[in-house]
Amino acid sequence: MFSYQHHYHAGNHADVLKHWLLLACVRYLQLKEKPFDYIDTHAGAGLYRLDSAMARKTAESDDGILKLDWFRLPGLEDYHRQVADDIDARCYPGSPLLVKRLLRSGDKAWLFEMHPQIIEELRQNCEQRRVCHVRREDGFKALSALLPPASHRALVLIDPSYEVKSDYQTVVKVMANAYQKMPQAMLLLWYPVVDRQRVRQLEKDFANSKIRNVHLFEMGVAQPDGAGMTASGMVVVNPPWTLADEFARTIPGVSAQLSNDHQTRWRHRVLVAQ
Repeated sequence: MFSYQHHYHAGNHADVLKHWLLLACVRYLQLKEKPFDYIDTHAGAGLYRLDSAMARKTAESDDGILKLDWFRLPGLEDYHRQVADDIDARCYPGSPLLVKRLLRSGDKAWLFEMHPQIIEELRQNCEQRRVCHVRREDGFKALSALLPPASHRALVLIDPSYEVKSDYQTVVKVMANAYQKMPQAMLLLWYPVVDRQRVRQLEKDFANSKIRNVHLFEMGVAQPDGAGMTASGMVVVNPPWTLADEFARTIPGVSAQLSNDHQTRWRHRVLVAQ
């Protein structure tokens, strides 16, 4: 249960997609002055060393965040501003720290992590009294109890490791329950593309659910029949109306730059209409 550690994978191509999209959603919510609550069900450590023994064992950041030629990729300006100082320090921020840094007065974050060692790192990197709450709880179960928050605006990131294969079914049930409790919430689900058949089934499960306004955003960096994670994606419920166009303008160039063969691999699909 506790074998997965993102320290081995921080700053890889999946983080590039996930964090670019997450920041786009935060910025959209902040177009209004009204506060919102951010809920991260699988928060991780919050900050990772790119020169640690774990990170260098896989060196995934070399083909991800460290491979980007920021100034030749329009659409990454905000993302670059948020991570540039960390990269200079040979670090990379996870989702909870990225969002925490952007919280305004009245905004709150709720961060859940079960790993006994990693949650201590998360507390050190992110916990802030009355603003950023860190909990050692099952994020799948904790999410339901938080919705709807007092702010009546919520951004939820669900980002499990998928080491337990039943997570592919669990995430749909968790999202459906969250949607039932708060239909206006913005729900983000990250998924890896290792087995394309599992992703196809995930799409079918969303299409057959009662959730409305469901979009899929995916970026690949290698041939789909290659070994390992050749792509990753985000399923977004109630995405910003601008997101599809921003994605189409930005991510093809990112995909081409991160792919060893310089091919562009990306797709946007509406799984369920509004």
